[in-house]
Amino acid sequence: MGKGAKGKGKKSDSKSGKGGKAARKASKAAAEEVQQQAREDEVVAEHEAEAVEEIKDVANALRVGKGFVLADVDTSATPGFTGDKLAGKAALKACEAELSDQLERLFAEATAGGRRSVLLVVQGMDTSGKGGIMRHVIAVNPQGVKATAFKAPTKEELAHDFLWRIDKALPGAGQLGVFDRSQYEDVLVVRVHELVPEAVWSKRYAQINAFERRAAAAGTTIIKVMTHISRDEQKSRLAERLDRPDKFYKYNPGDVDERAHWGAYMEAYQAVLDKTSTVGAPWHVVPADRKWYARLAVQQLLLEALRGLNLQWPQADFDVEAERKRLSAS
Repeated sequence: MGKGAKGKGKKSDSKSGKGGKAARKASKAAAEEVQQQAREDEVVAEHEAEAVEEIKDVANALRVGKGFVLADVDTSATPGFTGDKLAGKAALKACEAELSDQLERLFAEATAGGRRSVLLVVQGMDTSGKGGIMRHVIAVNPQGVKATAFKAPTKEELAHDFLWRIDKALPGAGQLGVFDRSQYEDVLVVRVHELVPEAVWSKRYAQINAFERRAAAAGTTIIKVMTHISRDEQKSRLAERLDRPDKFYKYNPGDVDERAHWGAYMEAYQAVLDKTSTVGAPWHVVPADRKWYARLAVQQLLLEALRGLNLQWPQADFDVEAERKRLSAS
């Protein structure tokens, strides 16, 4: 009995040692990332002004038009940007202030009765960078941002039309709404896995188009983005999550199962682009093998949309001079 207890103790110590080694490895990797990022930030700051000059017409380069073929897209390309990785990160940083200012103007407009809003729809295969866009692009000004990550529908949501939960999540006046996945799951996942008959999901393209027209008529500017990653790059990113204990929380075994349906997903995405890239709500396919480019591209798409709204600071609805005097005397 004593011998058995001793043996178990050694086994436990062994496991503990392995766990400790993995933890130290993760901690070291995280620390190295922080140091590398700090060094990179210094270099990036020195190149911001010149990097902006590398930004060309990103939106037009990515917009889906008639005859668009998804299979022809180079997922490692950088359409509308002529710089390298360093320049891309510098350009992203350089444009943060304007994006923050535009979003604040949108929010301020609503305080004076404005009804306009912006909706960013982000679709893409797993690991294509949707979370990174939230952290590195949208986080510059969280005020007035309404982010929704759509998961498998709940029992309550299934009891309603598929657009019911989407309608509830639309941004209000002055808000930037961000959809991590969206109404398009109901013509992507549902189609690939045959969750409902084709006679049902095939009608949804027209229903989605009508829904988006109504949203646009109510004052919502819609930006639709597909972050397009290659199958090889996805495999590499999933492998990194398995190699890094500090990335385990991001790993979902179901992502490997979905890789078996890659071809079916690409066909489903092509149908989405063909049937729902409209004049009022066009799709933009963003090559996503280079994370830095995908983030810069989405930032530029947002900026183009916001600039197009010609947002102005609301005029004071009080006598400014009179208030200055009252404040001075108080």
